[in-house]
Amino acid sequence: MKKALLFSIVIVFLIACGGVKKTQEAINTGNYNSAINKALKNLADNKTKKGHQPYILLLEEAFEKNMIQELERISFLQKDGNPANLENIYNGYNNLKSIQERIKPILPLPIYDENRNAKFAFKDYSNKIISSKNELSDYLYQNGLTLLDNAVQKYDFRKAYEDFKYLNEINPGYADSKQKMEEAYTKGLDFVKVDMVNDTEQIVPERLQEELLNFNTYGLDNLWTEYHTSPLSEIKYDYEMKVAFREINISPEHIKEIQIIKEKQVKDGFSYALDNNGNVVKDSLGNDIKIDKFKTIRCDFYQFEQTKSAQVVGQVSFIDLKSKQQINSYPLSSEFIFEHIYAQHDGDKRALENNQLSLLNLAQVPFPSNEQMVYDAGEDLKLRLKEIVKRHHFN
Repeated sequence: MKKALLFSIVIVFLIACGGVKKTQEAINTGNYNSAINKALKNLADNKTKKGHQPYILLLEEAFEKNMIQELERISFLQKDGNPANLENIYNGYNNLKSIQERIKPILPLPIYDENRNAKFAFKDYSNKIISSKNELSDYLYQNGLTLLDNAVQKYDFRKAYEDFKYLNEINPGYADSKQKMEEAYTKGLDFVKVDMVNDTEQIVPERLQEELLNFNTYGLDNLWTEYHTSPLSEIKYDYEMKVAFREINISPEHIKEIQIIKEKQVKDGFSYALDNNGNVVKDSLGNDIKIDKFKTIRCDFYQFEQTKSAQVVGQVSFIDLKSKQQINSYPLSSEFIFEHIYAQHDGDKRALENNQLSLLNLAQVPFPSNEQMVYDAGEDLKLRLKEIVKRHHFN
């Protein structure tokens, strides 16, 4: 018991030492944020634990070095004068404030050996954050407007959208940025009209067509593509998606019969054991000894298998409406097999196996209609079409 306890203590000690070592390594390599995170994680559990004292000293060191490094980086970016640096300046001040806010709840942090509390040179970055946010907001708005006004391709509108979107996240309600973001989004969209063509001699169920074209059920997460199954006259479409049924093959209704003869030995009464004199033989307890009689029973088992199949073969094509060129195509196919098994018998069904007996409870059922077969094949077709739509990207 003592050995087990000692072993546990050693393991805990080694783990603790390993955590301190990794935190120190993070500081030594200039990864101050990582060191701060490791120290805070351990101190949040128990800041007064003696074994956690090294983390307080490491947090003190990492905080100071991180602040100096971040402020020097911000100063350099400001001197550079490139407006593209405004986001990094804004984020830098926010990071400095965030670290302070994470440390404040666990203060004070006593350092026992030095009989003092850990010291952190906290600063008020509020004005710096507000001024850098305002400068960044101005830049994002002007840059977004420039992209909107001078866009030569949809990518430019999408870049403008990202600028306005970020602007609304850091500074909601800035000028008319919300409206500009919506404008950029609409102009950056790829509009795709969807057309379904039936080149077969079979009827494609209306319900299947509706479900295939119900893109709301596909869980699409493509921000920049909008599919319209009912094209709108006021929209200039960029692409066409054509779902064409090329072949619908339906097999004849077929019933296959298999006959199986089953035989089995079953008990059929008994007789008494007799000795040479014709007397009934007794067992050691004086009871008459009985001998089981057996007979062979037979059953003719008739198994019927109803089958019918439907195969749907098609193609999904994407066409660039500007160039009138097909840009991609994917095969689309699915098969559905209807199968039903039932059985009949002639003779003593005690000769049958359990799985055969269960089939006797089933009877022949009506075959599905051709339309139903095509619809059932379409269940798998919907999954395949969904995969194609999710996989395909226009640019």
